[in-house]
Amino acid sequence: MRSGATASRSISACAISACARIGAKRAHGVGIGAQSGYRAGPLSALVKPETCKRPAILPVNTDWIIVKLKTLTALFPATAAAALVLSGVAVHAQDTASDTQESADNSQDNGSLNLPSDIKMLGENNPNVRTATAVVNGHVITGTDVDQRVALVVAANKGKVSSDEMQRLRAQVLRNLIDETLEIQEAKAQKIDVTPEEVEQSYQRVAAQNFGQNPGKMDAYLKSVGSSPASLKRQIEGEIAWQKLLRRNIQPFVNVSNGEVNDVLKQMEASKGTEEYRLGEIYLSATPETSASVEQNAEKIVDQLKKGGSFAAYARQFSEASTAAVGGDLGWVRLATLPTEMATVAREMQPGQLVGPFQIPGGWEIMLLIDKRQVLTADPRDAVLSLKQISIAFKPGISEDAARAQVQKFAEGVKQIKGCGDVDREAQALGASVVENNQVRARALPAQLQDAVLNLKVGQTTPPFGSVQDGVRVLMLCGRDDPEQVDKPDFESVMNKLEDERINKRAQRYLRDLRSDAYIEYN
Repeated sequence: MRSGATASRSISACAISACARIGAKRAHGVGIGAQSGYRAGPLSALVKPETCKRPAILPVNTDWIIVKLKTLTALFPATAAAALVLSGVAVHAQDTASDTQESADNSQDNGSLNLPSDIKMLGENNPNVRTATAVVNGHVITGTDVDQRVALVVAANKGKVSSDEMQRLRAQVLRNLIDETLEIQEAKAQKIDVTPEEVEQSYQRVAAQNFGQNPGKMDAYLKSVGSSPASLKRQIEGEIAWQKLLRRNIQPFVNVSNGEVNDVLKQMEASKGTEEYRLGEIYLSATPETSASVEQNAEKIVDQLKKGGSFAAYARQFSEASTAAVGGDLGWVRLATLPTEMATVAREMQPGQLVGPFQIPGGWEIMLLIDKRQVLTADPRDAVLSLKQISIAFKPGISEDAARAQVQKFAEGVKQIKGCGDVDREAQALGASVVENNQVRARALPAQLQDAVLNLKVGQTTPPFGSVQDGVRVLMLCGRDDPEQVDKPDFESVMNKLEDERINKRAQRYLRDLRSDAYIEYN
């Protein structure tokens, strides 16, 4: 299947066959968040002109050729076997006693080829490395590129991706790889360089953020999940290239007037005390013809999210909104600024709640309420708390009655604690452990605990909570610093926010134009 408006030389079947015989020198891919792609190496230096002549028909006398690939046995018609040979697919024959006789019998059918019975391959038999999944303006995206990107997404979701979801994930990953390829190609066409040093510096920063001062740990981690350092570096290269393109072609032409900024500041002052919502979104576009299937896909995404999938990761991979690049985060918004359908749903949501899919003009929406607050008003959940956690664990295999009795004894003992200074001594008598944290922001606590903790006085504890598996615990409030009055944002921060919003919208149009002008072949 082909897409695109600009005429471009396509890769012939003969060239693909030659490429398959030569084999790719390295596996390419991109990692954690956005898109990828790779340029094919020059074939002209490796393939002689006669390589593309019409191949002779192999003299095969048997109707079927039995081929063993590792532990699997497959039957191919003779014509199919010939096609496999001509397309450069290597088959490794197992050396078993039964195969030895068969190879001897079949050696007479090799004719002038005179193939040995014991074949030893000199390269790795990984057809994904050589098979083009898509060709973007002559640039090949291989199956390995897709596999390594998928592996990173799966790792980001802690492996919680169902087999049904995997097929859709691979399709979305391929679209992302195509987009990234277009971005990198556009940067090169405009002579915008991304140096290896820039990529390596960014890679080292990512490694330091996630693995301390030992980048080797990240290399090992990427390989362990089925990806590679080259995959992540490719993503970094694409992101740097895209940002440089935007700085040259978009940012200089985005203007926000002082009057617009002042209008926003006035609106914020007028809205003081009203609620604003921090929302995450996953938007899937649909036409009347595709609406039913898109809704089904959205429902399956919701199922995965409810099972613990990362909302930000799914938004990056599946959402078609401009917020996909930031994990679907809409930022802080007031209901009046949202489409009616979204505002109606958000008004009834509680922090941490996931809703959807529900229909909006042009498609289907999934929303997550990350948080909510009052405009220009101090939020009690911004209070910084000093807490002590007192907890007990249960012996493996304890009965329900015994666990209930132990919890009752623990709860009665906690009531006897006179204050934070008494915690360690009383906890020891109860056989409990104590953990202290003096810098806990109330909004960082689980939603179910926030109100309970904020209603405590110093020295009081929450009711016991937990399970037999995780243990039972209580939190004691030992101190609290309430937030100060919130000042409205300054002129510069509002200006930057408005500029960023406009840059993001134009960036989406820019990418759409690159897609429409591209010549893309899918295999």
